Amino acid sequence: MITKKMESALNEQINREMYSAYLYMAMSSDASDKGLDGFARWFMVQYHEEMFHAMKLYEYVNDQDGKVVLKAIQEPPAEFTDIQDMFEKTLEHEQFITKSINELVDLAIEEKDHATHNFLNWYVEEQVEEEKNDHDILAKLAMISGGKGGSGLYMLDKELGSRTLTIPSDFSVEGFSEGVES
Repeated sequence: MITKKMESALNEQINREMYSAYLYMAMSSDASDKGLDGFARWFMVQYHEEMFHAMKLYEYVNDQDGKVVLKAIQEPPAEFTDIQDMFEKTLEHEQFITKSINELVDLAIEEKDHATHNFLNWYVEEQVEEEKNDHDILAKLAMISGGKGGSGLYMLDKELGSRTLTIPSDFSVEGFSEGVES
């Protein structure tokens, strides 16, 4: 069982993860509009990962006899200058999410909530991976015309377009239950 303070903080994180998904869907749409279907696919896979993060929190709150309270999701930007801009904003956003997860861990420690602390360790590790991926892509973009064009951008678009989804993308009760390990 979680405290009301932890329940509220986890609900806020659900909202942040849902916004993350919304942000990456907007980036996917803008990349597609720019003719960069590989980048659009990469961001759509990212959308699904963020939805998985939100649903994992949702299930945890419910399993701990908490109440999930959904709030309005902020509207993300609809257009971005270029791919470089998208990934700079992606990294900035993931750093914000990392800070948010760290604050949740701090709260779990403060409240001596060992179950939530243990649960959140998965998110801590996930954020290390998220930020590393963004740094790696930004480094590649810096090598190819600052991310503004050329054959290097085309090659990176093709590479990112081969990204596959490794988490469940069926959010129905049946699909979510089948794809999640206990």
